[in-house]
Amino acid sequence: MSDQLRPRASLRTAVVWEVLKDALDRQVKATGRDALDVLDTGGGTGNFAVPVARLGHRVTVVDPSPNALFALERRAAEAGVADRVNGVQGDILGLFDVVERGGYDAVLCHGVLEYVDDPADGVRHAVDALRPAGALSLLAAGLGGAVLARALAGHFTEARHVLGDPAGRWGEGDPVPRRYTAEQLTGLVEGADVEVGAVHGVRVFADLVPGVLVDTEPGAMEALLKLEAAAAELPAFHSVATQLHVLGTRRP
Repeated sequence: MSDQLRPRASLRTAVVWEVLKDALDRQVKATGRDALDVLDTGGGTGNFAVPVARLGHRVTVVDPSPNALFALERRAAEAGVADRVNGVQGDILGLFDVVERGGYDAVLCHGVLEYVDDPADGVRHAVDALRPAGALSLLAAGLGGAVLARALAGHFTEARHVLGDPAGRWGEGDPVPRRYTAEQLTGLVEGADVEVGAVHGVRVFADLVPGVLVDTEPGAMEALLKLEAAAAELPAFHSVATQLHVLGTRRP
């Protein structure tokens, strides 16, 4: 955790951040440009946008919440990257009302597909914002993680309900409108003319380990981070991950 560019909510974001940072480094080499144009759809207060800007890239954040965009502006200023972060109000289904089509080297679509009425349209809009051979980073809630979480909490009927529900919800009180399997997400991405490069399970263990253990046991945080990273690419763990991350490249 010595890398100051990592988002601070390390257990929840470390795997995605490392994968994203590597993808951006590859884009820099491929394009020959040190500063990339990055679009963060649903980027909120800048959990990823600000660290990406600190790498030297230009980031446009599209989010429907004016409060989130205000917090983003303040956060970017505090980090010294206000000149490289631009927040605009909008959503992914109206994306091209506020940003340029085909104008970005990388697009982040994190925590968006759970909430859109038409996920396939959402993915297509994200891809249409990319330049040829641009990188897509897609993060969404995993169905299997919800089953495991409800079962471990003793809510067995709700856990079973997730398995049979078309949207992967455990009931009317579920705050997440939609969850996905790895196969569903990769299908959406491939259907939008994107070549899938990697799939990662995110928060496989982090949401299950008692916080007091991580906070008080010497070395537990670093060990858990290494465990998450080791398990992330193994397909066996995708089915129990709280979130799923798909990294792809728009076909030329």
